[in-house]
Amino acid sequence: MKQVSLKLNLNVKKTRKQVFLEQMEQVVPWAALVELIAPYYPEGKTGRPPFSLQTMLRVHFMQQWFTLSDPAMEEAFFDMPLYREFAQLEEFGRLPDESTILRFRHRLEKNKLAEQILGVVNEILIQRGLLLKTGTVVDATLIAAPSSTKNKDHKRDPEMHSSKKGEQMYFGSATCKSHGFLFHRKFMN
Repeated sequence: MKQVSLKLNLNVKKTRKQVFLEQMEQVVPWAALVELIAPYYPEGKTGRPPFSLQTMLRVHFMQQWFTLSDPAMEEAFFDMPLYREFAQLEEFGRLPDESTILRFRHRLEKNKLAEQILGVVNEILIQRGLLLKTGTVVDATLIAAPSSTKNKDHKRDPEMHSSKKGEQMYFGSATCKSHGFLFHRKFMN
């Protein structure tokens, strides 16, 4: 049994993601991009019906903006109603799974459409006097480790380093997650 939503948005403050997606809604030339990709997109004459081209394009853009893998994008649809809304997915409808997202990306790569999409978007941004920058979202966690030299070799672990977080000094390791890869640095206070 499905629970009907009253669509009451009781949030007073908009999140940064919400503001960003609203800006991208206005800036990205969706119609021009759909027209560019349409000749390469399946019509869905057999099998289950494909998602709309604009939906898949929006999913692709969100993956780039928020550095989400195909499985992470699929999971984000369950966690973030904002993503479903931006992708123009029905509230109780089916959601693109990771293999659907993968096939769309492969279709763009196979037909060398990614470069053309970037060209169209950059052209529009230049016309509007905007600049597109890329960055990396990094999540770091400090992990405690002994700073003592009371060991067999009377030395500190060579993989350990000092770091300052706020006014607190740490010695040990940090685990950083960036673009789906796990990096380790050691810190301890």
